Amino acid sequence: MKYFSKVLTLSAAALVSAGVAYAADLPAPVFVEEPELPQVEIGGGWYLRGDIGYKVYQNPKAKFSHIKFNDEELEPTGIVGVGVGYRVNDFIRTDVTLDYEWDADFTAKAECIGTCSTSGTSDEFATLDVWTVLWNVYADLGYYNGFTPYVGAGVGASYVNAKNVRAINPDGTRVKYPKGHWWNFSWALMAGTSYEIDDNWKIDAGYRYLNIGAVKTKSFSSNGKTSGIKYDNLAAHEVRVGLRYEFGGSSSGGYDQPIVTKY
Repeated sequence: MKYFSKVLTLSAAALVSAGVAYAADLPAPVFVEEPELPQVEIGGGWYLRGDIGYKVYQNPKAKFSHIKFNDEELEPTGIVGVGVGYRVNDFIRTDVTLDYEWDADFTAKAECIGTCSTSGTSDEFATLDVWTVLWNVYADLGYYNGFTPYVGAGVGASYVNAKNVRAINPDGTRVKYPKGHWWNFSWALMAGTSYEIDDNWKIDAGYRYLNIGAVKTKSFSSNGKTSGIKYDNLAAHEVRVGLRYEFGGSSSGGYDQPIVTKY
């Protein structure tokens, strides 16, 4: 029995010695550094915006059936808007905006389309107001001592409402016509600059060209024709000023550092 115990002991010692020798021949272990997980910042990238502006219309076109109006004009008006957006990186951001345009007065001349006792032209009037929702994408063009110029474009829809549609005929009689409203495809082009007040607040000043389509009143009959008065080619130049609040703060022009591999 003692002999058997000695054999076991010597065998175990031999196995341990062989294992140690084999381990000594193995290469040194390689320790791989675990990559650092990105820190997710609550609210990072998201922003809110509010804008006010002044809108100057280009001359629209208007007609009733085959009768074309002359000297069409839409008076300038004001606009107010809100929006929510997301900054993708230091160069690209996008937002969805909702704007309301206050009443703009339309005036024109036309061959008398109502019941006229004398020949001549009638004075045509209407009031238009507009709601516009747009999805916009902007390219920020760099950071220069707090200023960031940008260009952008947007697509969406406009709800155009024509009301207070009326006329004064050559003989002085007054005529009232039906109102109307349409949804239209809209698009916009923008350019401007923002100024960084602090890490969260930006003030924005810019120009926007907005095309809002057309609107037509409900149909009515006059002089043997049944149609509505259509106001077409509705587009405007806008000067806008606004504020943006960025929840995640800004990079203050410090663009993202390149990724460096650690060994």
